Amino acid sequence: MNYWLMKSEPDAFSWDDLVKQQKGEWDGVRNHLAQRHMKAMKKGDRALFYHSNIGLEVVGIMEIVEEAAPDSTDETGRWIAVHVSPVQRVPVPVKLKTMKADPALANMVMIRQSRLSVSPVTEAEYKHILGLAGL
Repeated sequence: MNYWLMKSEPDAFSWDDLVKQQKGEWDGVRNHLAQRHMKAMKKGDRALFYHSNIGLEVVGIMEIVEEAAPDSTDETGRWIAVHVSPVQRVPVPVKLKTMKADPALANMVMIRQSRLSVSPVTEAEYKHILGLAGL
């Protein structure tokens, strides 16, 4: 199993939106590196749902339920999307400030490349963030 962090602006698509839908298309990603990460995702992988711009925190855990397929919001046919489902909300949201201050997360891709909306997370980083989140 691989682990990921996926960012969404909560005023556009929030954790609560995903919970209501139960399955959502993670679409609109137009960065080539983020797209490569999405192409590498496999069914059953886990992803941290991160609220960007508002909140700046990990708020939930998702599962990849459908692998890369054409992005329904892309009229050019060049971009892909994956489908995700909520696994659980974290008991304690993990703030970006907390992650940046934690030496165990110093090499995390999201910390080093903060503008990247989809990034890999190591198993150790994933478990550490879950610990910070009260799981």
